[in-house]
Parts: sequence; structure tokens; C-alpha cells
Amino acid sequence: MRVDGKAVILLSGGLDSATCLALAREQGYDCHALSLDYGQRHSAELAAARRVAQALGVREHKVIRLDLGGIGGSALTDPAIAVPETPAEGIPVTYVPARNTIFLALALGWAEVLGAWDLFVGVNAVDYSGYPDCRPEYIAQFERLANLATKAGVEGGRFQVHAPLIHMSKADIIRAGSHLGVPYADTVSCYRADAQGRACGRCDSCRLRAAGFEAAGIPDPTRHSGD
Repeated sequence: MRVDGKAVILLSGGLDSATCLALAREQGYDCHALSLDYGQRHSAELAAARRVAQALGVREHKVIRLDLGGIGGSALTDPAIAVPETPAEGIPVTYVPARNTIFLALALGWAEVLGAWDLFVGVNAVDYSGYPDCRPEYIAQFERLANLATKAGVEGGRFQVHAPLIHMSKADIIRAGSHLGVPYADTVSCYRADAQGRACGRCDSCRLRAAGFEAAGIPDPTRHSGD
């Protein structure tokens, strides 16, 4: 795997993105973390992203504000849409329209400014909720776009979009991150976390996280609102 120095890592503050950052750092990249304040239900995950960025020693952590609530269409950005507690058929209402495309586009823009050729995103196609922008074919097509639609790409550079977790189970992700010292107690995965970052324990994301720690045989440090 090529290492040219700088990389931009999308960091939500959740378990997967924190592990992705740790993997990029282990591979020798000079890590620049990007978090998005996009109108999500709670700011606890942004506080978590700041903690993780500090703990894992990124070169720079940038938070960009945008309003995806302005277009709505997701339980994560529209308070009128309830976060489900039971799995449903098809793509769930927690899907945020075009979120990964928007986030990766911003990461790509920053990478071009930094002179970085590598983008990291913690998407997963195994233990996930059926989101279309978490699939390998999506990542491949975005990488193609990155090299077609940028000055750096047209002038002969080559962007790479890395999704190192994409084929890993949640348990394998947790094992890998634990080995690399990811502070999972600092991460927030819950779709309905309270202001202190405590998890509801009932949403789809909470269930996947809890099952992952159990399957990994690693104590779950998640704080819950009932604790």
C-alpha cells in the first residue's frame, strides 16, 4: 500500500471511524481528521470525535458545519421522523440522503488543498444497515470521480479512497481497534445519544455495537442513559 505522507480521514466520533483513523495512523500516514456538523440529532458524536482525534494524535482536526437538516429525509436530521427500535425491510429511515457522497467530496477538497492523495472512510458492508453508500462498488466509483473531477487528478495525480473496514465484521473491527489502542469508551455510536454521549441501547446502531463487543469477547465500555 502506498504511503505518500498526508491522508484525510473522515471521523464521525463513532466506533468504525475511530478504528479507521487508527489503521491509517498505523500504516504511517500523517493523519488529518475531518468531522461534519451536519445537523445530526446530537452533538455528542462531535465531542467524541474531538476526544478520539486528540487521543490518536492527528496532525489536524477540522470540523465543517453544514445543514443536511435543510433537505431532511432522515431520522438522523429530522426530529419529526422517529429513530426505529426494530429492524425494518429495505433501507432504514436512518439513511441520510447522499451523506457519504457529500462527506467524501469535502474530504477530497481538503485533500487537494493539503496535497494529500489518500482518503480514508470507515464504511462497512458486512455489519451495517443496508446503506447504499457503504458498498464496495460505491467506493470504487467515488475514487473514479475523484480522479476525473479535480485539478490534481487531471494533472496526473492519483487519489485513492481507502475503506479498510469494508469487509470486516463488527467483532473483527473491535479486535483490530483494541489492538491499536482505540479509546472505544470515548466513541459514540448511538443514533439517540443524550447530551453526555450516553447510548439508548435500543437503536440499530446500539444493537450492532453491543453484538460486536460480545462476539469479540471484549468488555463493552459503552455508557448507557440508564447507567
